[in-house]
Amino acid sequence: MALRYWAIIITLGIGWGMSFMFNAVLLRELGPLWIATGRVGFGAVGCWVFLLARGRDWRLPPARIAMLAGFGALSYAIPFSCYAIGQQHIASGVAGIVNACTPALAVLVTHFWPGGERATWLKSLGVAAGLCGIVILSLPILQNGDPSRVWAVLVTLGAPMCYALSVNLARQFRDLEPVVLVTWALTGATLCVLPLALWAEGLPGRPSAAVWGALLVIGLVLTSAAFIVFYWVLPKVGPTNITLPTLIAPTSALTLGVMVLGEELAVSHLAGLFAILLGLLLIDGRLFRRRGRRAGFQDQPNG
Repeated sequence: MALRYWAIIITLGIGWGMSFMFNAVLLRELGPLWIATGRVGFGAVGCWVFLLARGRDWRLPPARIAMLAGFGALSYAIPFSCYAIGQQHIASGVAGIVNACTPALAVLVTHFWPGGERATWLKSLGVAAGLCGIVILSLPILQNGDPSRVWAVLVTLGAPMCYALSVNLARQFRDLEPVVLVTWALTGATLCVLPLALWAEGLPGRPSAAVWGALLVIGLVLTSAAFIVFYWVLPKVGPTNITLPTLIAPTSALTLGVMVLGEELAVSHLAGLFAILLGLLLIDGRLFRRRGRRAGFQDQPNG
């Protein structure tokens, strides 16, 4: 993978790590479904402004729009809801680390996906390292026996599973411009989650200026702008590599959680993070392939 694409992936990872801090701020005044609604809603508005300002053709057949609405629910509405629901009971840094399971799940899903990329032995080791990191992170929670926190980890884990599926489903939209894809997907996600928010949480109260500011950042910057870039770079790096920002995001989430929100930094957090970052190196594989070539070994695909 070219270094310029690495720069984009690292920037996305840092930005998406910040989103967990913003979720924690928003949960002080809003319910989790309204947080998801605000994020996809402002994200959709930002995309429509960009799309119309650039004079791009946004028209699609109704059947394609319906497909993108379902794709948006899987890619945005469900994951964003899972994060906010889970963060009612676990710290933002913990949620960021759980989210880092995305590349491991993407390797597994892509391996079995029709026409998908087969997992090499290095990527398989990366999957194992990433899953070990989740286990290390979860052990203290399981030992404490707090059912709400265990449940929160499982709900949060639903987000990376959705991402692992959506990066493969995105192949059927490769003919679309990234901004058109994201615009319709976020619009569909908004229409899916808005009725659920009204039904489950009722109308929200009058948000403070801090909440409006957090919603604008998380919606316009970390959703609309970030995902336009995400889908632009996806065909250039592949469905496995594009999930690597979720391995970078935990460092950002942990740092901001400790420094800004005053969250506790446990040894299990650092140990889990180390295992997951090792998975990042194994899934990328460049460092180990270079060493393998010097030693006379080659990376062979499994099956």
